[in-house]
Amino acid sequence: MLVLAVPKERTVGERRIALVPEIAKRLIKLGVELRIEQSMGESAFFKDEAFEGAKVVEQTADLYKEADLIFKVQPPTEEEIALMKPNAVVIGFMAAHQFPNRVKALRDAKITSLAMELVPRISRAQSMDALSSQAAVAGYKGVLMGAELASVFFPMLTTAAGTIRPAKVLVIGAGVAGLQAIATARRLGAIVEAYDVRSATKEQCESLGAKFIDTGVKADGSGGYARELTDEEKAQQQAVLAKHISMSNVVITTAALPGRPSPKIISKQMVEAMNAGSVIIDLAAEGGGNCELSQPNQTITHTNGVIIHAPLNVASQMPVHASEMYSKNLFNLISPMIKDGSLQLDWNDEVIVGSTLTHDGEIKHQATKAAIENTGS
Repeated sequence: MLVLAVPKERTVGERRIALVPEIAKRLIKLGVELRIEQSMGESAFFKDEAFEGAKVVEQTADLYKEADLIFKVQPPTEEEIALMKPNAVVIGFMAAHQFPNRVKALRDAKITSLAMELVPRISRAQSMDALSSQAAVAGYKGVLMGAELASVFFPMLTTAAGTIRPAKVLVIGAGVAGLQAIATARRLGAIVEAYDVRSATKEQCESLGAKFIDTGVKADGSGGYARELTDEEKAQQQAVLAKHISMSNVVITTAALPGRPSPKIISKQMVEAMNAGSVIIDLAAEGGGNCELSQPNQTITHTNGVIIHAPLNVASQMPVHASEMYSKNLFNLISPMIKDGSLQLDWNDEVIVGSTLTHDGEIKHQATKAAIENTGS
């Protein structure tokens, strides 16, 4: 019988969990023997008793030693990897560019690791796309952060003291997080503008009620991501955006490049042209931020009174729904491979092949392999 283990998350501040009770029941019905570490779900408000049919394990070493399959949110630590048996399969966000030593440890221990951030962005894999599900949480939460820090109301209000004009919100980046931010800001009654270098997003932004800013720069790339801009394109982009940024009460930036630094879109000069009390919510802080002045995991007030908030791991701030969505992503990825109580990975499946980071003592993701082997390891 396939033994699935779900440990507590070791990363400080991580409140999401990799498995919720609803999905646990569905896996048990597939013939999986489920084992969870004691108190695994409490950070997301799920008690051990909610996981009916699961065996609760007190010691981490005992949890790992017989695990054939392991569900994680954050990358496993080197200590966790050392507890895994050879040929075990671990699935979660792997952040290979941040933790090369963990990738080497997975390789050397002959662990098969599937990275959720590597799931191909194809139609068939939409239900498995954890980057998108977690970005939706971040986009929603980012607007609430902006509303909390803003010095103005979001909606138009008619009061005895007169009419209050609605806030102006600018969303930069119209991926999943940006589109969710647009929809949320509109629900709160703000006037919303949106910008993305991918021209294909114009219709999506407008359908949600935002006015799309056309800078004349188009940078549609492969796989649904934007390509990097040339210096001339960056200058043209910034010249147009600067005007719109200066008139905004709240600017929400979401432009991220997986595994690479976030593009710098808002310069110090742009911040200094904004009105005192304006707010920037930088949701690309994981990659250093879209604003030149952003300090990841910090909230600062610039000398001219502009507030710059650069939170990390925003999805973790809504652990219930974020965990439910992530758990479904994992289930949709792996359940077709569970047959007769065993895990049979299909190496002809482009989703599995594309998601695999390490397998059978090798690094399978070519960009990661090249980066690590170039260091001589």
